[in-house]
Amino acid sequence: MLRDGGNSTSGGRSSSKIGLAIAAGAPEGAIYEIGALRALDEALEGIDFNDLFIYVGVSAGAFLNANLANNLSTAQMCRAIVSHEPGEHPFSPETFFTPALGELARGGRKLPRLLTEALWEYVHNFREKSFLDSMTRLGQALPVALFDNEPIRHYLQKIWSIKNRTDDFRRLGKRLVVVATDLDAARPARFGEPGLDHIPISRAVQASGALPGLYPPVEIEGRHYVDGVLLKTLHASVALEAGAELLLCINPIVPVDTVNAVESGLMKRSQLLDRGLPTVLSQTFRTLVHSRLSVGMAAYEERFGDRDVVLVQPRRDDYKMFFTNIFGLAERREVCSHAYQATRRSLLDRYDELAPVFARHGVTLRKDVLLQPRDLWEQVALPHRAHQASGHDTVRQLDDVLARLEKMVAVGGPA
Repeated sequence: MLRDGGNSTSGGRSSSKIGLAIAAGAPEGAIYEIGALRALDEALEGIDFNDLFIYVGVSAGAFLNANLANNLSTAQMCRAIVSHEPGEHPFSPETFFTPALGELARGGRKLPRLLTEALWEYVHNFREKSFLDSMTRLGQALPVALFDNEPIRHYLQKIWSIKNRTDDFRRLGKRLVVVATDLDAARPARFGEPGLDHIPISRAVQASGALPGLYPPVEIEGRHYVDGVLLKTLHASVALEAGAELLLCINPIVPVDTVNAVESGLMKRSQLLDRGLPTVLSQTFRTLVHSRLSVGMAAYEERFGDRDVVLVQPRRDDYKMFFTNIFGLAERREVCSHAYQATRRSLLDRYDELAPVFARHGVTLRKDVLLQPRDLWEQVALPHRAHQASGHDTVRQLDDVLARLEKMVAVGGPA
């Protein structure tokens, strides 16, 4: 039965085989997923998110599931995105947006040769080919990516090389599958499974998140890999085929519907075109991915009708999840808290539907917890503005101010 939805508890552990599949979503999607994970962690009694039957992740989801398999708690992940904990490597969104200068240099080195070849071809075939036709070969000099993903791999390698964590699938003691796409074969590569479990987790996650155009393909043992989302959104079938009886899925990639946002006064107008090419591309990508997810969920119903799949994702009219800039510290706090509260509301709204599903697997959906007014940061032992007590206050405050200024001057921004 498939269910579509929007501190580890002290009760007994479920005996069911419980899995977790987390989709891609870039840095802002990862922050949503962290907030949603924390809400689930508090509300579900009988599940230890650091000891599940199987973890399946794509891109940002692979990063979070690797953290959970490495025994980082949901509370630690919440704190990490807004504060620097002693002994930890701080989370910085800028790590994910380092310009791919190497790609530019590569293209620059190829350009003289390509230009010579193009001119030679035109001179010798000008009756058959136009000048523009001959010049098309210069496209080979264009960079294949805007951003460099090597800093991401270095960051992941660091956080999984301390405090008894591991960057080796074989030493995890948990079943973690990181899905990427083999570029030349257009087939899924399941890192962590036999035959690909010797690849470092950090390298696998780097490959799984190499979205074409944004990041370059990752070469591993002579083959090139890109983002696993090219084939499927969640790759939930990996967990179901492995025998998961209850599968929790988190997907942040949902297209936005701005009609309600305009009616409620959050937006001045509903035309995404006013926000430029990045927003149009984002909406297009979200629509394609989410449409495919809907088809996939229907297929799972037919293939795995005896299993339970619960999907958590934002509402389509969740304006905040779509447009909030996560480079500012205050905005990261806001998005994570928003995802936490939205997930709690969704679980409460669907309590009558979901409670029996979880109960079949020895898991209790705690209605009393969902009814309690809770603040995310108090729950994870990080009171409001506690991050300002640490160093670099001036830099943090400037970060927040710049983020707010960016929102204020955005074309067609909120009223």
